Amino acid sequence: MSYEDASPGIERRRRKRCLLLGVAVVLLTVTVLAVVLGLTLEAVKNPEEELKSTVVGRCETYLKEHSDISSVNNCERIWDTFHQAYVGKDPCDVPPEAYDPLIKSITQHVACSRMLFWSRTKDMVHAFTDKRECLFTVEDTLLGFLFDELTWCSKIDSKETFTTDCPGWGHCENNTVRSFWIRASLNFAVTACGNVSAMLNGSLESPFSTTRSTCESPSFQDLKSTLNPNIAYNCRQVPYNRVEGCISDPEIPCVDCL
Repeated sequence: MSYEDASPGIERRRRKRCLLLGVAVVLLTVTVLAVVLGLTLEAVKNPEEELKSTVVGRCETYLKEHSDISSVNNCERIWDTFHQAYVGKDPCDVPPEAYDPLIKSITQHVACSRMLFWSRTKDMVHAFTDKRECLFTVEDTLLGFLFDELTWCSKIDSKETFTTDCPGWGHCENNTVRSFWIRASLNFAVTACGNVSAMLNGSLESPFSTTRSTCESPSFQDLKSTLNPNIAYNCRQVPYNRVEGCISDPEIPCVDCL
């Protein structure tokens, strides 16, 4: 057989090898893309999974550090009850009472005379309670610790949870996050007993009224008139540096700090 007779067969085999090689390269590329895409999708959790992971993780951490209440609280049950409070609802129509089942799903008792309320002093208050165990804020309880600084909402007839583009605190009265903190704060207040402390920011233009306030100002008389007459209160002006000193020096008695 001559070289000319063999050439068409050789050419066909060469083309076939090139075609097979091309198909193999395409398949390899598709496989690599699928693996990369799969890893990317796995790495990016959906908002609900991310929120649940955060809440349940915080719950487990808190219960490890507070073993006295670990046996009476179930993190998965707490999450499920919380989830039912807002999912599928208008994010501006979740009233505080929607969180009642969540409140009931958590068991924790704070000792009398250890509750600390605050307004516009969050950073200072939490710097204090992080170092001192004599007082508790709502964010130091299991309920508050779970959801502090988190954002969540859903939509009408939706099964999804969103953690972005949710109504802000002042956008609507019954938004998911605002209603939660109203209900959580109310529960914290209802369970208060003994002496209760509150740290307010006296440097604000209007802590309680339209005028700048100190303990001697008329606005505190207005406050007194709104309180139950059986509730006694005492107002003390505490310099910023005194609280800072109490944060850095745990030997200073709590009664001298606030």
